[in-house]
Amino acid sequence: MSWFNQKQGAVIGVDISTAAVKLLELSKVGVRYRVESYAVVPLPQDAVIDKNIANIDVISGAIKRAYKQSGSKLKQASVAVSGSSVMTKIIAMPASLTDDEMEEQIMVEADQYVPYSLDEVNFDFEVQGQNENNPEMVDVLLAASRKEIVEDRIEALAKAGLKAKIVDVEAFAMENAFGLLVDQLPDSIEGQAIAIVDIGATMTTLNVLFNSRTVYTREQGFGGKQLAEEIQRRYGLTYEEAGLAKKNGGLPDNYTTDVLEPFKRAMVQQIQRSIQFFVSSSANRRIDSIILAGGCASIPGIDKLVQQTIGVPAIIANPFINMTLSSKVKPHALSNDASAMMIACGLALRSFD
Repeated sequence: MSWFNQKQGAVIGVDISTAAVKLLELSKVGVRYRVESYAVVPLPQDAVIDKNIANIDVISGAIKRAYKQSGSKLKQASVAVSGSSVMTKIIAMPASLTDDEMEEQIMVEADQYVPYSLDEVNFDFEVQGQNENNPEMVDVLLAASRKEIVEDRIEALAKAGLKAKIVDVEAFAMENAFGLLVDQLPDSIEGQAIAIVDIGATMTTLNVLFNSRTVYTREQGFGGKQLAEEIQRRYGLTYEEAGLAKKNGGLPDNYTTDVLEPFKRAMVQQIQRSIQFFVSSSANRRIDSIILAGGCASIPGIDKLVQQTIGVPAIIANPFINMTLSSKVKPHALSNDASAMMIACGLALRSFD
């Protein structure tokens, strides 16, 4: 099974997050992408815990509904495992080796890099380019994940009638989708460190890209679930009702000042803390721009608050800005979901590798 870039043919991107299954199909005419179909189906609490599938039947049911809702006809899918369940490492190898020889050598040496026994892991590698210090060596990116984590996703797709063609890593899917946002950033990205902060339901993930390559990833337990729980507690709603109210409005007048504003401040604090971790861990590198992704990025005014507090330009991720839409796709719905579709988008882009 391949994680990286063999020629694939068209795949549908399926992002399984804590709060929802997001499905996206893209096509390409000339240089422009087109959104053929998409769907977002919410998941019940505890179907995905810490990015691991806890209930395969619930997930496959949601994938099935999303697939039907989207109207897609593709049967091959691309899916991702999260950063915390994947071990990645750059290793230097002789440039003269063929792919097969490289694979053999990695198999021999993988024991050093992978903390599990090799029959428990799936792994893949990709040559990144010449090693900076030695022109006769190349840098090879090795990615390994526990088999069960990969197999749960493959099984959930299979039960929904789809075949997993590619298993990717969320950070790489995010990096893939980042290419669609470059025009929206204030400056050229050359020599710039760009932070993509993905605030989901239970997890905030910071990916730092330098010259469009992921150089740092960190996950923190913070997300929109805290806001939903506060709404639930304060207004006596069920978790599902709170989630809907959070998305569609209709809450009492004091909601904004008493609940939403404190949550926004807490969110900015989390973002600031993540970025401080990065800056202190990577000798004097600064962050030049911030991209906000994930469901919480659609909270009105959050970009301005981040920009004011952290003092760095901030934009809300919308990978669809330059795309055309098929008649099946409702523009308003897509624009509401856009910031949460980055990983699905990076996965759907694998059709064009």
